Amino acid sequence: MTSTDTTPGSTGGGGTDRRRWFALAIVMTAAFMDLVDVTIVNVAIPSIQREAGASFSEIQWITAGYALAFAAGLITGGRLGDIHGRKRIFLVGIGGFTVASALCGLAVNPEMLVASRFLQGGMAALMVPQVLSIVHATFPAHERGKVFGLFGAVVGLGAVSGPVLGALLTEWNLFGWEWRSIFLINLPVGVAGLILGSRFITESKAPKALKLDLVGVALVTLGLLMLLYPLIRGRELDWPLWGYVSMAGSLVVLAALVVFERRKSARDGSPLVELSLFRVKSFAAGIAVQTVFGVALGIFFLVWTLYMQFGLGWTPLKAGLTGVPFSIAVSVAAGMSVQKLVPRFGRKVLQAGALVMAAGVLLYIWESGHYGLAITPWQMALPLVVMGVGMGLIVAPLTDAILSEVPREHSGSASGLINTVQQMGNALGLGLVSVVFFGSISDHLSRDQVGPAFADAFQNALGWVAAVLAAIFLLMFALPKRPAQHVEGEALAAEGKEAVLV
Repeated sequence: MTSTDTTPGSTGGGGTDRRRWFALAIVMTAAFMDLVDVTIVNVAIPSIQREAGASFSEIQWITAGYALAFAAGLITGGRLGDIHGRKRIFLVGIGGFTVASALCGLAVNPEMLVASRFLQGGMAALMVPQVLSIVHATFPAHERGKVFGLFGAVVGLGAVSGPVLGALLTEWNLFGWEWRSIFLINLPVGVAGLILGSRFITESKAPKALKLDLVGVALVTLGLLMLLYPLIRGRELDWPLWGYVSMAGSLVVLAALVVFERRKSARDGSPLVELSLFRVKSFAAGIAVQTVFGVALGIFFLVWTLYMQFGLGWTPLKAGLTGVPFSIAVSVAAGMSVQKLVPRFGRKVLQAGALVMAAGVLLYIWESGHYGLAITPWQMALPLVVMGVGMGLIVAPLTDAILSEVPREHSGSASGLINTVQQMGNALGLGLVSVVFFGSISDHLSRDQVGPAFADAFQNALGWVAAVLAAIFLLMFALPKRPAQHVEGEALAAEGKEAVLV
């Protein structure tokens, strides 16, 4: 079935117009579910460690394994959407994500939980790239700013809902499930998304026939695994020589990927990674910022949880509720930045966000040192709000800036790359936790030494986060001063051309 839309996702009738907003709600719910699933686990870490008998290494794998599988599969997931249809791959992804969530909830030991988290990350890699692709293919250019503003608000809402929901489910211990309920809660949401998505999402794919680049898939997956695996296991194995060799070798593999993709593009026009996208300045610069920003977030969120629950001895509920001011600030600032601030001030908004977030981090370091182990959630509120405002000024407009000049036929590949570099940065950050956090904690601590050691490690890790945010501020000078207009989308709308929808 081919749509006769005159603009992406819209016909002259109001029915289709309503359908695209239903479709938006469905894909945003899937994005929300993915975000919640990342943050919800952090709060439940002590419960998982206690009830499942997981070691600190296994705890790291429960968080990093998801990010690793997610990062390794995102580019492939985005390209599969371009080739086979974004709706079809989205439904496969959300269905698989739901099954993997059930396996996580039914895990009988830490090893099964880690394996199920890898599967969950792989299914998310099919689901998540289609979110931005479906938005890009469904909404006309003049509406995308508003939609990305909503996306930023969802990011903030996911950040607040994950810790609070995880804390509540862990505290309530529904049916004696303890931490298992944080995964099983995905089942009704996933089933509803599968049913409603099959009804309301309109299928779209690349306008010309593409083939999946299997060699590219193998190279990008191998390169990312060679880079990230030694970082995550390094401290546990006392940084063996093979780890450094693997990380150096990953650069060779990724260089080979670039060479192969260039030849593949010239030969049949079906590369896994659309290298022509990097000739678009806004895309290339935004990808660099996204990668480094992912590193900062990967470090912060894990060490923050460890600091509150292990260092300060707070309950999951207390730790989860402490993050509410942060996430509300992210949501509010994200909504304002795209619709009100960026059109007027351009990239200065994003740069201000990096500086504001860094200021919040430095304030947090000072408060942690000043109040020590007696610090309260109310005393944390100010630095968390400042950090949340800074993050909100970055997340939504950055996505819009990266995609603004991307041709719609490459939206799947572009979306996969955006999510890949973010998750690659996140996984790098999680790997660096071994260095910047656990690296400053002795392996043999008495009960009285745990709190001060974790507080000192937290302050050390946040110093690294502040340095990364300073680097992000400098990288942002490479972004366009003003957001580019979605010229292609506006031209299609003006000329009344038919959208490429199947």
